[in-house]
Amino acid sequence: MHNYLDFEKPISDLEGKILELKKLAGEDESVNTSDEVERLETRVRDAMAEIYSKLTPWQKTQVARHPSRPHFLDYSAELFTEFTSLAGDRNYGNDEAIQAGLARFRGMPVAVLGQEKGSDTKSRIKHNFGSPRPEGYRKAIRVMEMADRFGLPLITLIDTAGAYPGVGAEERGQAEAIARSTEMCLNVRVPIVTVVIGEGGSGGAIAIATGNRVYMLEHAIYSVISPEGAASILWRDSTRAKEAASNMKITSEDLKALGVIDGIIPEPVGGAHRDPQSVIARTGTVIADALKELSGRNGDELRTDRRQKYLNIGRNL
Repeated sequence: MHNYLDFEKPISDLEGKILELKKLAGEDESVNTSDEVERLETRVRDAMAEIYSKLTPWQKTQVARHPSRPHFLDYSAELFTEFTSLAGDRNYGNDEAIQAGLARFRGMPVAVLGQEKGSDTKSRIKHNFGSPRPEGYRKAIRVMEMADRFGLPLITLIDTAGAYPGVGAEERGQAEAIARSTEMCLNVRVPIVTVVIGEGGSGGAIAIATGNRVYMLEHAIYSVISPEGAASILWRDSTRAKEAASNMKITSEDLKALGVIDGIIPEPVGGAHRDPQSVIARTGTVIADALKELSGRNGDELRTDRRQKYLNIGRNL
């Protein structure tokens, strides 16, 4: 059974009936339910196509946060070979929310960064629900410096609600770590290709997402603050998150139109969690094409291109 979102009730009802019919047929071989099952499966596909063709920004936010959505570790397992994880910031400790390492992408040596949310209670606690602490960003800086030194293209996969806001994180310099990580993204002389695979929240995302090419999955979101946070600030009422999401321009379509991102990676009907293999494969193709496009540029050109990209955002609004 899938974890259904609240707007997916028509789909859950139909798929529940399909499961009941299949169970009935399994218990009694004289009962033939294949025709009815086929009819209901057609209705499921039609309902899913209709619902997902007109998702609201808040519904897209729910899809981006779906617990079964593929996360960094799912992408790294499929896209990279010889992945060697690197740990620690050489200062305080290791942060599991930021995953970093060296790998090969289609035979090419690369450096890889991303946030990991976890897929069950134990792993979510281990990875702090994908919210990095300062040592995570300092680890990212260390890996970016290494990539720059050895001329390794940098691939970053973004999936975080935001940097961890706890007292300990603030005491250890959260804002400074995010700022230095963002600065390092701007300064390295290697190509950076970024994909927002789920949530791209605030400075916690931009700290490793300041790339030459930035892409989003179709139902991912990318914003300066979460809808709940925006509602709390604007109206002092976090329950108005749905209203905030509709006004924040956080969807891939809005951000492509605004020039914040360079492209949108289509998801299967029903979201990436319905067919992780296909969306991961599409993501790999987009990354490969972007790296091929950027491969002919020298370090100065890459750095200038990256800086100009962000200076130009909003100029034509």
